[in-house]
Amino acid sequence: MKTLNTLFAAGLFSALAIIGGNTNVYGQTVVVQQTEVEVQTVDPLELQYHRPNNKDGINVFETSKDTDVPFTGLRVRVGGDFALQYQGIRHSNNLGNLSILESNLNLPTANLNLDVQLHRGVKMHLRTYLSSKHHNEAWVKGGHLQIDRLDFIAPGFLEGIMQYTTITVGLDEFAYGDAVYRRTDNARAIYNPFIGNYIMDAFTTEGFGQATVQKDGFLVVLGVTNGKLNQNVVVNPDVDNRLSFFGKIGYDNYLTDDLRVRLTGSMYRNQGLNTGTSLYGGDRAGSRYYGIMRTLEGDATDFEGRFNPRFSQLTAIQINPFIKYKGLEFFGIYEVANNSEEQGNGSFTQLAGELLYRFGNTEQFYLGGRYNEVSGKMNETAGELNISRLNIGGGWFMTKNILAKLEYVDQRYDGFAAQSKYNGARFHGFNIEAAISF
Repeated sequence: MKTLNTLFAAGLFSALAIIGGNTNVYGQTVVVQQTEVEVQTVDPLELQYHRPNNKDGINVFETSKDTDVPFTGLRVRVGGDFALQYQGIRHSNNLGNLSILESNLNLPTANLNLDVQLHRGVKMHLRTYLSSKHHNEAWVKGGHLQIDRLDFIAPGFLEGIMQYTTITVGLDEFAYGDAVYRRTDNARAIYNPFIGNYIMDAFTTEGFGQATVQKDGFLVVLGVTNGKLNQNVVVNPDVDNRLSFFGKIGYDNYLTDDLRVRLTGSMYRNQGLNTGTSLYGGDRAGSRYYGIMRTLEGDATDFEGRFNPRFSQLTAIQINPFIKYKGLEFFGIYEVANNSEEQGNGSFTQLAGELLYRFGNTEQFYLGGRYNEVSGKMNETAGELNISRLNIGGGWFMTKNILAKLEYVDQRYDGFAAQSKYNGARFHGFNIEAAISF
């Protein structure tokens, strides 16, 4: 009986496939001219002004102001991300009180992505974390509305301005720095050539609005956020909430057919005592290295491996050079995060350099390394802290949507107090990651 059911199901599926192949499916239009059949295919998943969620999205920063996708009505694109690591990391410190780590699989992470073309030049994005290191339940990471045309007001409304301008509003990540375009966002690991993100990881989700202007390779971004990671409307007279202001200026263009040069500078500023402290701690999915720096007593967080100065009155500047010549690629970070003088005048500097070589017929393989260092003081009377990380690895895009990575990581801590678990601490080892995005 089970065999008959299987055969029946297979036959039914085949019949539906045959029928479906001769009807209007996924935007196919069949035109019959005498004895010739011409099939014109329109991909139902293509959206206007959209960054592809696959290999084609690598080294895409701001979405282009050019599009060849026509608007034919409401269009919904359902996508997702999946990432899984096999981790072989060991850690140690001077106190000798860290837990024992084994080589094994980490908890897989998964995202659900909804991108909706609402109108010509108007698109919505919504991302839900289905599984993450820091949360075991599904929850909405954030979403935004991206406006590249104002035809919903009137056809061609302010077309002379909107051909260069993109307006983005929502409660989501915003465009401070360029590292945000290369980092892993929970399970979306396909843009990141390595496993971990940067040590001082500038990423947060806040209520924001920003305008991006692009013309002849030059770009300017101006934006504002409410400075809050956790949203609420309750007024507390003892709370000093302030808006955060950010901006970016830069140049990105091909100087020759093989040489692309990009240089940007970004700034973020919040002078409130209760807002703006999450710029380096807003990724509530957790860090990418599991179980590290956990003591035998269980003293650890899901964010180990990263560093957040948590300055109350923060001013941050990030400069990012990017150069790509044929298969050779360099991306860098010079970043300074300062506290105000009245809050102790603390300051940290982050340096990072990432050199990759992509090769193969479609650059489906790559090898490379990254060095990342953060150093500075929590206040002007404190001792200097230093955290450094070396990543060496490579990857293989088996398809545009499937990436396999191999990485060696070595992170060291210096300058921490003798009673701190970070005193003389180090973690190092190998990781293998499988990433799928579509």
